[in-house]
Amino acid sequence: MDIHEYQAKEILVEYGVKIAEGGLAYTVDEAVQRCREIDGSVWVIKAQIHSGARGKAGGIKVCRTHDEVEAAAEALLGKKLVTHQTGPAGKICNRLYVEAGTEIARELYLSFMIDRSHERVIMVGSAQGGMEIERLAVTDPNAIIKIYVEPAVGLQDFQARTMAFALGLGEDLLNHAVKTIKGCYRALRDLDANILEINPLVVTKNNELMALDAKMSFDENALFRRHRIAELRDNTQIDPREVAAAEAGLSYVGLDGDIGCMINGAGLAMATMDMIKLAGGEPANFLDVGGGASAERTEKAFRLVLADEGVKAMLVNIFAGINRCDWIAEGVVQAVRNIDMKVPLVVRLSGTNVEEGRRIIADSGLPIITAETLADAAEKVVRARDEMVAKQG
Repeated sequence: MDIHEYQAKEILVEYGVKIAEGGLAYTVDEAVQRCREIDGSVWVIKAQIHSGARGKAGGIKVCRTHDEVEAAAEALLGKKLVTHQTGPAGKICNRLYVEAGTEIARELYLSFMIDRSHERVIMVGSAQGGMEIERLAVTDPNAIIKIYVEPAVGLQDFQARTMAFALGLGEDLLNHAVKTIKGCYRALRDLDANILEINPLVVTKNNELMALDAKMSFDENALFRRHRIAELRDNTQIDPREVAAAEAGLSYVGLDGDIGCMINGAGLAMATMDMIKLAGGEPANFLDVGGGASAERTEKAFRLVLADEGVKAMLVNIFAGINRCDWIAEGVVQAVRNIDMKVPLVVRLSGTNVEEGRRIIADSGLPIITAETLADAAEKVVRARDEMVAKQG
């Protein structure tokens, strides 16, 4: 789960990280009022969306008068920002962070993340921070410093000092740097974060170390014990299909294809999507209905998949272990009748009571295409999709 920059900064302040003075605004008037409350003559207006590279997309504006703040807020609020991280769909800016301008002497980069291949936390830093950090990692990988942290031991003072010196920070900033670096690590550890990134971490002309931007992402599987973090979720920044799925207790991820999928089990869902691609199709979603797919739950899953107007065909692939194929078949028949499907449906059942499940579908009188194997199902749903596209074209 991602959170906004201002939320990440509020967390980091509690861990001893210094930030510039700032305030949140939902309207143009609030943005102007925030800048009146902040000392100085330069303010930075930042669009709050769940994406990096906001500056390149016009989402960060430097203002020197209240009129400029008003114009910037009007230009950003309600605007769709498209970055290389959002994809062409972009994200709508519904709130702004108004921050005091900072006189920057140097820009640095600092991040912590989970390296699952090494089963460690990795601390990454560079003396060359800013918007081009991704390009720097490719053109000059030696400029990126990596230090692994053993979770059972935690970040040690010598590791924090090593990173501080690698960032080119002198003895005058060493204590502050160690405090900042260790504070970031504690925030990651204490709150079950997957990623904590400060880019840029700046040295100001007053020789202070300050987080000018901040990004945090959290392990959703740990949110049950992090209620405060869970409350920071902004559903306006999430695919509405995924929000609806979460409310229904379904695991759903929206994709860019046009073949809707309803499958039980994450492993089977991944294999099914691979087979669809192998057959020449593109899945529209990942949907795991889990082991307790009742008729009501099955209908919710159908409605969720078909809410995507781009879906041209749908595949149901169920391996019944805990479930029974006859229960699934009854749910599929009920869903198709209640929803009045307009796209072709392919169903492949396997496992407990499979013969009874197939009989229920065959006797339903509905135009449901059945398949024996996963490969057969993938080929049939791709063929049905092609016929549907040809008919609509």
